[in-house]
Amino acid sequence: MSDNEIAAAAKEAADRKMPGKWVLALQNTTQQPQLVSLTDRATRKALFDKGWHRADAGDKNDTGALVAEIANLRARKAALFGEPDWASYTMYDSMAKDPKTAVDFMRAMVPPLKAAQLKEAAELDAEIKADGQDFDVQPWDWQLYAAQLKKAKYDFNEDALKPYFEIHRVLEDGVFYAANQLYGLTFKQRTDIPVYNPDVTTYTVYDKDGSELGLYYFDPYQRPNKQGGAWMSNFVEQSHLWGEKPVVFNVLNIQKAPAGEPQLITWDNVTTMFHEFGHALHGLFANQKYTTTSGTNVARDFVEYPSQVNEMWASDPQVLAHYAKHYQTGAGLDPKLIDKLVASQTFDQGYQFGETVEAALLDMQWHALKPQQAASIRTTADVDAQEAKWLAELGLDVAHVPPRYRSTYFRHIFGDPTGYSAGYYSYLWSDVMAADTWEMFTQSGNVFDPTIAAGMRNIILGEANNTDRAEAYRRFRGRDPDVNALLRDRGMPTSEGGVSSSGAH
Repeated sequence: MSDNEIAAAAKEAADRKMPGKWVLALQNTTQQPQLVSLTDRATRKALFDKGWHRADAGDKNDTGALVAEIANLRARKAALFGEPDWASYTMYDSMAKDPKTAVDFMRAMVPPLKAAQLKEAAELDAEIKADGQDFDVQPWDWQLYAAQLKKAKYDFNEDALKPYFEIHRVLEDGVFYAANQLYGLTFKQRTDIPVYNPDVTTYTVYDKDGSELGLYYFDPYQRPNKQGGAWMSNFVEQSHLWGEKPVVFNVLNIQKAPAGEPQLITWDNVTTMFHEFGHALHGLFANQKYTTTSGTNVARDFVEYPSQVNEMWASDPQVLAHYAKHYQTGAGLDPKLIDKLVASQTFDQGYQFGETVEAALLDMQWHALKPQQAASIRTTADVDAQEAKWLAELGLDVAHVPPRYRSTYFRHIFGDPTGYSAGYYSYLWSDVMAADTWEMFTQSGNVFDPTIAAGMRNIILGEANNTDRAEAYRRFRGRDPDVNALLRDRGMPTSEGGVSSSGAH
């Protein structure tokens, strides 16, 4: 571990009145960040086990009975409204419409995904043997040896990219440049508009005809009183009824550089900026009478699609060449580094993609329970048994690749009343549409194709929730989204028969 990580562990112990100790705080995912660097296997296993059993150990943190009660109450509520299950009750306005469509969509990816997982596990076993160790990879070993194998395969250090990613250049010569090439937008920084923090910058956004489209606020840095994460929202939502243009903002939580030093950011920060600006475009291109159907007020399994497809331009060679320049010399990024960056993004997808598919399936299975089925699940042991049964039925390599969240700490679906119950699949659903759309651009021979960009703006972004989103995608793409596009994007073999992700509709 780095000196900073060790110091943070010591501080965590001191805050808990445990002097002379070190405490690793658990992140709310199955895998823990420290597993990528801890070289003592017993410590790795202890850390993994603590996370895996954090909420099913029969102590005061055990949530199993709560999970069972929530699932039971949701099933009963759905029945009161005449629906067979909670998923059917909540998915009425989604693109998928019903749990079967979502489950079938995920199952279509299982055969190629399992093949990728087994291949990756075999490669890690070979890496472990080459490291002089005599064991087969387990979940607590995966991150460490995957990092080693990635370094050996690509000899790639992402820190080497940071000098080429100065935050304002990324924003103005990257994010804004792509929007200009696609949609003809231009941006003018404003210094006459009050902001809620000195780090916030504001821009007037002009349409391709020179008219004012809206305002955009950019708030990139961490602050002690600031909520974590990254997101987009509106100060003012577009509405023809009220004659109001959109005022949108993007928030990130990048650690601010010391005064006088350049603000260099990671590749992950770069893609997050493009991602969140995809949401901003959704708000800026809103073209509706009512705010309730305007901008990002769309079905949950559609809302991430515009942002995920906008990420694709971050690594496009034309866009990269425009913004990825050394902050001292102005030299462009070495094409070999770009090649390694692009190649490395398909590494370990059997694990990273697989853990999300497994979690999404658990969510859908819990919320497809009929009231009588839910009533039979009462204890933590019942919850654990049901979870194991569902994961085994899915057919993925769960022994090596556990779900990103277990039921007992799946806060997205059980811990937040406005969360993702019967909707966690939407990340994958949006990913499929994003990959399918990117293929549409690349196959045209022009990633700034004006005809496709016009369809994106007018049908996908402008119409928002004023029209059925599945029908809108068909008008835009000419067919339903193809799950194989996502598999190709992740570097995995495609499913047989070119299964459509929403063929039922």
